[in-house]
Amino acid sequence: MTSTEPTSAEPGTDLTGGRPTRQRRAVAACLAGLEDFRSAQEIHDLLRQGGDQVGLSTVYRTLQAMAESDQVDVLRAEDGEARYRRCSGTHHHHLVCRACGRTVEVEGPTVERWATSVAEEHDFADVSHTLEIFGTCPACR
Repeated sequence: MTSTEPTSAEPGTDLTGGRPTRQRRAVAACLAGLEDFRSAQEIHDLLRQGGDQVGLSTVYRTLQAMAESDQVDVLRAEDGEARYRRCSGTHHHHLVCRACGRTVEVEGPTVERWATSVAEEHDFADVSHTLEIFGTCPACR
């Protein structure tokens, strides 16, 4: 997955892609404090536990806007649920623990070379890819 550092938004918008509302700032702040991927529902629950009155639909819209502007990575868990996390600004992949959700960013130069080679072989351009590796971390074994 690829993610970039937040950049300037259009005038009159914040980094979540909309008006700089209290709710959108709360979602962005919540994500900044998380190390592992979380679902929109989990983020919504954390916000409510912290006293922020943010609707679940606002959380979903904010996360979608942040994903579209490459401010967060989106991970599709094995059950298909989307999970979100702020990540580094370089291209990377994720090693994810099935039990606890611990996530490690990993580089995959072999994967990058393979993806480029396959794309060239089939005359594809403007290619992107995602790779997530699921397993069990040492603490959960």
